[in-house]
Amino acid sequence: MVNVAIFDYGAGNIFSLKNSLEKIGATVNVITNFDDENIHSGLLLPGVGNFDPAMNGIRNFSKIQFKEYVGNMPVLGICLGMEMFFGKSEEGKEKGLNVIDGEVIVLPSGMKVPHMGWNNLEIKKPGKILEGVANGSWAYFVHSYRVKPNSNDVITAESDYGIKVPAVVEHDNFFGTQFHPEKSSIVGKIMLENFLKECKK
Repeated sequence: MVNVAIFDYGAGNIFSLKNSLEKIGATVNVITNFDDENIHSGLLLPGVGNFDPAMNGIRNFSKIQFKEYVGNMPVLGICLGMEMFFGKSEEGKEKGLNVIDGEVIVLPSGMKVPHMGWNNLEIKKPGKILEGVANGSWAYFVHSYRVKPNSNDVITAESDYGIKVPAVVEHDNFFGTQFHPEKSSIVGKIMLENFLKECKK
């Protein structure tokens, strides 16, 4: 049994993510600050909300700061959660967590925004949370922004809908998906299981 935490920014429904993790054997606590002792093996930043309120939720309600709390613990950022890994976002004015160099930019004007639906993954290189996921697998996206890392080395999978969009990033103990694994059927389940494996190490 692995014990993980979901950080609740107070912005939306995280029940489906909690439910998906519990179905594959995790004990899940929902937290709203980092002030209690860290008893967890992993942390998830869910994909609901807006950049500035979410960043304020992480920064302003805890005496202990994010990086100090997390240390080397695996962190999975989903959609907005992944976007928060970067230095800044065109969605807001707040600074991001800056654990991956780069920024978040709005999807191009010619595209339907938000982009919503199933798209396939082009796996660029092996990744820990992509283990067992076939190239071309489908995942469920709902987003208006995309990440733009300074180095493509952190991108392990992309999705193509007229433009290449980073779909999965990995850097040290930080893992991010632009799509929602909890809504992505068996492929998402494999990725959440892979994340829990990292948490057990």
